[in-house]
Amino acid sequence: MDLTPRPGATPAPPGAYHAYAETPAETTTRLRPVPAGRPFRTAAAAVCAVLGLGLIGGAVTGSWLTGDSAAEPGQDSAYTVSRSVWHSVPVGTLFPRTLKGEGAGPGATDRMWTRVAVAGDSDCAAGLDPLLLKALRPVGCERLLRATYTDATRSSVTTVGMVFTEANAEGMDALSGRFTAQKLAVRSDLMPRAYPARDTVAAHFTDATRASWTVHVLTEVPVVVFAVSGFADGRAVAEPQPAAEAMAAGATTAVAQAGLGHEAKGVADRVERALRRTVTDLTEKPE
Repeated sequence: MDLTPRPGATPAPPGAYHAYAETPAETTTRLRPVPAGRPFRTAAAAVCAVLGLGLIGGAVTGSWLTGDSAAEPGQDSAYTVSRSVWHSVPVGTLFPRTLKGEGAGPGATDRMWTRVAVAGDSDCAAGLDPLLLKALRPVGCERLLRATYTDATRSSVTTVGMVFTEANAEGMDALSGRFTAQKLAVRSDLMPRAYPARDTVAAHFTDATRASWTVHVLTEVPVVVFAVSGFADGRAVAEPQPAAEAMAAGATTAVAQAGLGHEAKGVADRVERALRRTVTDLTEKPE
């Protein structure tokens, strides 16, 4: 895969989405709701469900008899459930209003992040750099969700996002392997974009002020989680640093000493955990 940046390519302008004010301290765009069902469709769905149970039962029995581990119902269920999470789960579940980061800061200090903006769900072209979009193209993009948080001191801001892909488990495994083998997650030209919001502490968070980032390809669900952090005062950063490097012992760069690697990794990890809990709860929900 050729991931060479195109000459003259420029990032999309910040504030590409209009966000509607929810409170004076937060700018939030509602995620797309699930359409209301219709009686005929409900009846048809019930019939399909009955037929589907029979087919699923046969498939599960077949996997038990043949020992086909790739046909494990738990994994299939997690992938199926995950595909609808972006529009069926409340925004506060996917992006909690506050995130607690016990031991998540430099020197294992505690952190607390507050959500200041949520972008409307969009396609990936609207929120990802063209080169990162190209790297994710093999798995497709179902939807992109993003939110921006600030720390307790309001001195840093972090945009966190989730790319819901169209891939199956095999496709996500392949993408994860490629990101690892080619070290794509630490390439600055594949850094995720910032999501600023007017009238918030993140108003000046643009692509030029990005300082540290992390990208994690999940394999148990079809989702890529990323986060990018920067200074809230809008200062430009000449040499952004991957979170793993900024968090390394002995790192002395301005990005590392400001704890911006910890900010990106801490926010991404907690949003990822919220997603995992949500999918687990939905897949284990009693009939």
